[in-house]
Amino acid sequence: MSKFAVFGHPVAHSLSPQIHLAFGRQLGIVLQYEAIDATPELFFDALESFAASGGAGANVTLPLKESAFALSATTTERARRAGAVNTLARLDGQWHGDNTDGAGLVRDLTGRHQLDLRGRRTLLLGAGGAARGIAPSLLDAGIAGLHLVNRTPQRADALADALGDPARVHPRHIGDLHELGEFDLVINATSAGRGGTLPDLPRSLLGMRSVAVDLSYGEASIPFLAWARAHGAYRAIDGLGMLVEQAAESFALWHGVRPYTDEIHAQLDARHAALVTAD
Repeated sequence: MSKFAVFGHPVAHSLSPQIHLAFGRQLGIVLQYEAIDATPELFFDALESFAASGGAGANVTLPLKESAFALSATTTERARRAGAVNTLARLDGQWHGDNTDGAGLVRDLTGRHQLDLRGRRTLLLGAGGAARGIAPSLLDAGIAGLHLVNRTPQRADALADALGDPARVHPRHIGDLHELGEFDLVINATSAGRGGTLPDLPRSLLGMRSVAVDLSYGEASIPFLAWARAHGAYRAIDGLGMLVEQAAESFALWHGVRPYTDEIHAQLDARHAALVTAD
């Protein structure tokens, strides 16, 4: 029986075990999947212990995605562009790192929500592992421009440099938000809903056709999506669909077959009010 896990801190409320076990039942693949709490200081030891016990693959969530990149012996091109890893596969006694976050987000927005991302002026709030995971895929999907805003401007600058597309990627100071005008797409990749504080977001960021997306889901997505609805966003979308789609990408990497996602998404969405973000 193949053995998998999700690493994070905190991680007890992660939906990843439920999602991957459901995928396995759907496709007749027997597997084990557990949640392992590890701080950044203990992540390496926890990962090595998991490998020694027969671990074949792992998902990685906050705050370990950049650490997972550093610990990977080899990485995919999309992981290198992101500088962050959310999916690990054990190959020839070493960890191979990938990042499925961006593919999961784009698949959710373009497939489930029928959004055309091409030509959209986009604002990305945050520059940590979550933001790094999705930024390359947004550019590949054809957005017109990506404005990066982070409380620590050096992190926004570093992400912009890593993306290597100065014609479309523009790091900005959080104090500049009131001067940036209206965006077609506003994405929250901060930890504001998980105990942090939502930045002071001006109403001018949103227009009648603007779409607001929070990478969190359940109770953690409430502050940002409430702001978006109160200020007239055309649509407000949480990160549950992205979670399911990135999990399907990871599952396909490990097992060579991509599961269907609509059924498990519908089941989780029905429990939306009770969900806590830990992925």
